[in-house]
Amino acid sequence: MSGRICFVLSFILVVCALSVVNAHYQFRRLFIELERAQAQARQLDIDWAQLQLDQSTLGKHSRIEFNARRDLRMVPVSPASTQYLTTGAK
Repeated sequence: MSGRICFVLSFILVVCALSVVNAHYQFRRLFIELERAQAQARQLDIDWAQLQLDQSTLGKHSRIEFNARRDLRMVPVSPASTQYLTTGAK
């Protein structure tokens, strides 16, 4: 009888040891996944800050006006070059 008890206790001990090893493996895997997600979140924050900076730079009035003059050859409106249209409706 004591041989059976020893075998059952040994079996339980092996099962417990395997479950500890499995839990440790799962912990490591999840920790690595967490580290990757945090690194990706940091990179997304950096990208977001860069995009906000680009948006504020590209949206400035002086830059838009410079590009309109250079690329589209636009000039500011003056009263002398303004044409007014009137409708025949009374």
